[in-house]
Amino acid sequence: MSKPDVKLISSLRVQDIEKYAVWQFTPNHEYDDTAVQPIKRLPVANLAGKVVGCPVQLANGESCWGLLGNLHANNTKLNQHFLTLSLERKGRWFHLARYHDFDYDDRGPEALARFLGLGVDDVFPILYDVRKYVRGNPAALAGNVLKEPSIRLTREEIIALAVPTP
Repeated sequence: MSKPDVKLISSLRVQDIEKYAVWQFTPNHEYDDTAVQPIKRLPVANLAGKVVGCPVQLANGESCWGLLGNLHANNTKLNQHFLTLSLERKGRWFHLARYHDFDYDDRGPEALARFLGLGVDDVFPILYDVRKYVRGNPAALAGNVLKEPSIRLTREEIIALAVPTP
């Protein structure tokens, strides 16, 4: 890739997110559609088209690096159902599937716990706090990822939440 700060999201390392916490998907068509570039001015107004990396805290108190996507700066309900989370361990990332994702059985909470070498109850809830990187509702920017959401939506409700009607 010709731009020095442009990377494929799959190649982001902890050192990258320590240097730049927020990365935006690049609209430049010369790159793969998973290319990201750092946002150097923080805090940002929103995280649309962006991911944010930060330390997260597991239920057992252990800290590890997380990469969060689909994080809405003001809507906790959207975050409860659509927030994406990847955790890093020994240079590898695990991408957690949510209850409505097609690959939940392969990448759900139990698989994440195995990846980390922990029990599920040692992992969840996972606490995150990105308030210093993003302006918005503090309750949406500092929250937790539960093993299961407090309320599971039906497929129709998930679609309606994802694609609101005018």
